[in-house]
Amino acid sequence: MKASTLTNSVAAIHADIKSADRFEGIWPIPRGVSLNSYVVRGEKTALIDLLKDWDGSVGQFEEQLSSLGLSFETIDFLILNHLEPDHTAFLTELRKRNPSVRIFATEKGAAMVRNFFKITDNLQAVKTGDELDLGGGKKLVFTEAPNLHWPETMVTYDPGDKILFSCDAFGSYGSLGGKVFDDQLTEAEHAVFEEECIRYYANIVASFSMFVKKAVESLSALDIRIVAPSHGIIWRKNPQEIIRRYAKYAGYNTGSAPEKEICVIWGSMYGYTKLGLDAVLEGIAAEGVPVRVHRVPDDDASFVLADAYAAAGIVLAMPTYEYKMFPPAAHILDLFARKHFTGKTALRIGSWGWIGGAQKEYEEKTAGLKWNHLPACEWQGIPSAEDLATLRERGRELAAAVKGSGV
Repeated sequence: MKASTLTNSVAAIHADIKSADRFEGIWPIPRGVSLNSYVVRGEKTALIDLLKDWDGSVGQFEEQLSSLGLSFETIDFLILNHLEPDHTAFLTELRKRNPSVRIFATEKGAAMVRNFFKITDNLQAVKTGDELDLGGGKKLVFTEAPNLHWPETMVTYDPGDKILFSCDAFGSYGSLGGKVFDDQLTEAEHAVFEEECIRYYANIVASFSMFVKKAVESLSALDIRIVAPSHGIIWRKNPQEIIRRYAKYAGYNTGSAPEKEICVIWGSMYGYTKLGLDAVLEGIAAEGVPVRVHRVPDDDASFVLADAYAAAGIVLAMPTYEYKMFPPAAHILDLFARKHFTGKTALRIGSWGWIGGAQKEYEEKTAGLKWNHLPACEWQGIPSAEDLATLRERGRELAAAVKGSGV
């Protein structure tokens, strides 16, 4: 495969990862993920972001560098916007092949280069406003973007070609193949990448939404013609779309209204909680509110997070298990807290056997999330006709609340 041309002086190289490995060791990638890096040439050559040796990625990079008449050995400068190992793990090998390459990162990034990889020479810390002159009228400008999504993160801007190299910001899951630009994708392919974009955000970035909002605001002063992330599509036709999308996602847990839909997360040991959930779903259906349903542990948490993050309403249906919550549901709530899934309108239901206890743990786990809770519904064993009537009404109440939310 050849490198992809962005401008006369900038090219993209990427590796498509299609292995069964999980991203960050946690999140499944059934549609794969891309590792994108960028070559910028003046009189000198810079490589922006690196890679890890993963599912043939190094060979893919070498093939595309070769199509440009380059190799890892001929790069003059390496710019590390972000030190997470999927963008840096090859650094030790690169330094062996190219001892003179000069490495640029933020001050915290440079410290991580020293501590992660024990590299101390030809290493330069940069700060917001610093520039790298490549010669021939080509330069790059650095802007620190802390906690987007690690503390050492920065973005790099090409003022000549108006390109923002944003690393993990404005990225998504999904391998690229031969279609790397937004204007090469069909409407159906864009829909797939939008699904993978919100899932990526909910899994990886949601904890840092306040910093995303700050970054979007600070970058608004730049004339951005191309957004070039290190995962996913390169946006050259409509770069403001991915910026708009990230700004919307960042609002979901920082005070802006989420989508008028309900995410249902349920688990049932013997079917009694499921009977109650069916009644809740009847009530929601009567109000005509869209519902996305996930059974745990059958559905991976990655997909649960994607739908729950965007939804205004949450139903958590689970039985009591050994005096506490059904463990797969407790795991989901733990992730909600870690990812700051705040501001939901929520309903919790569930059956219990010899004794209850799930509700107490539920209240403890959601105490810091600033949720609006409808009265919970619990019952012993099989739900009665009266229980089912109450559950239907709770479903209607939740749906009505979601319809009335200020989206």
